[in-house]
Amino acid sequence: MTTDKQAGSPKPEWAQSKHDKENVARVAAGLPPRRRRWPFVLLALVVLGVIAAVVVMSRQQPAETVAEAVADPVRQLNSVEIATVEPSTLAEIVRVTGSLAPQRQTELSSQVSARVIAVLARPGDAVESGDVLVQLDTESLRVQLDQATSTAEATRAQLVLADSQLARTRDLIERGVTASSGLEQAQSSADALRANLAALEAQVAAAQIAMQNATVRAPMDGIVSSRTVEPGQTVQQGASLLTLVDLTSLEMQAASPIGPSAQIEPGQTVEVTVEGLPGRTFEGTVSRVNPVAASGTRTIPVYISLDNEEGLLRGGMFATGLISVVEKPDALSVPATALREDAEGVYVLKVEDGAVVRQAIEQAGQWSRGRVIEVASGLEAGDIVVTAPLTQLQPGDKVEMVED
Repeated sequence: MTTDKQAGSPKPEWAQSKHDKENVARVAAGLPPRRRRWPFVLLALVVLGVIAAVVVMSRQQPAETVAEAVADPVRQLNSVEIATVEPSTLAEIVRVTGSLAPQRQTELSSQVSARVIAVLARPGDAVESGDVLVQLDTESLRVQLDQATSTAEATRAQLVLADSQLARTRDLIERGVTASSGLEQAQSSADALRANLAALEAQVAAAQIAMQNATVRAPMDGIVSSRTVEPGQTVQQGASLLTLVDLTSLEMQAASPIGPSAQIEPGQTVEVTVEGLPGRTFEGTVSRVNPVAASGTRTIPVYISLDNEEGLLRGGMFATGLISVVEKPDALSVPATALREDAEGVYVLKVEDGAVVRQAIEQAGQWSRGRVIEVASGLEAGDIVVTAPLTQLQPGDKVEMVED
């Protein structure tokens, strides 16, 4: 026993295991004893068990969540997939296109033949009625006026003498001093002078008007759009000088397809958009409709009046007009995309208490070329319907409305 303890084993020999005996031999040989490995193995097994449990639980939880979602799905609807039914004015629209032109446009021309002294306006200048725009030379016109005036005054003096001679002749005839044949001659002479004087007075008046016309004035408020003369030029009577336009009101010269044009009438309201002014709309009115299609086309000319109080519109701008040919106020409607059909008939999906329900409707008509459906019955103001073509969404499905 003493020998065993000295070998390094605290246990008696009969109580030693094989591992203990091997360690005694290793100690006796001067080697360190071997340690048991099973505590470390046990610890490793415990750790692996914990990791496995965590993995199983993490996989089980999403599966349960998916199962719950499949059992109780909720479809989210955004604002572009639904519409609220509200009373509105329904309108049948005819689309026309064309260009803008000033309703009032004046081409100023020379009323006399003369040399241009000054041109006081340029294209783009705003002018007022009565402003002097062009001044023509009046020297030759004044000479003509003076000559006509002098000739008329001389003829007037001759007429005075002729009338005096006529009166004297009548007096002599009444007293029997001279023959009656002298009266006819005196009367003819006076009449000829009187006619000549009338013609000369007309010449004087014409010369005075020519003097006035040598100063060309603006006949209205407007803007100069073109100028065709320069100082120093000699212009003939009738020659173009300037063009003046009034941009306070314009006319859209549009073309309508010949079919829909039958519904267009003067006085109808037009919503006009203009190329170059995005986001802006202008209200116009149909002023007249041509009864005959334009030559070589299948379109009817339509003329639309537009106010231009802001001065944004210009002649020549391309425009598109939407003419309301038929209107019905305070009508309930839904987009045509909201309609569905099954064996029972036409219906819509109405959002009610967090779900969509089948709601049968009765149609009263189609508007905007079939894009809008007027509802006669089945819906009320404030109802919310699904407008998007969501084929998987069926009556009874739960929904939730969300903001974009």
